[in-house]
Amino acid sequence: MNSDNIKGSIDDAAGRVKRQVGEWTGDTGTQVDGAAQQVKGKAEKAVGNLRDAVNGNRSVDADRDIDDNTDRESVRDRE
Repeated sequence: MNSDNIKGSIDDAAGRVKRQVGEWTGDTGTQVDGAAQQVKGKAEKAVGNLRDAVNGNRSVDADRDIDDNTDRESVRDRE
């Protein structure tokens, strides 16, 4: 995990909170700001994941995807 992943996670969470507060208060400006911050956070996380992939670091999600695919293949082989 690198700084892009961490910063992205923080922006995504802060954006969620801001968007929710906007929904509770009926402030569409705050909702839009929160949604924009969430998008920014997701983009930062994507850049971080790409950077990890290029550097050869695998994320937990990638490991889980590999495990899921392996499980499906083993089920197919048994059939």
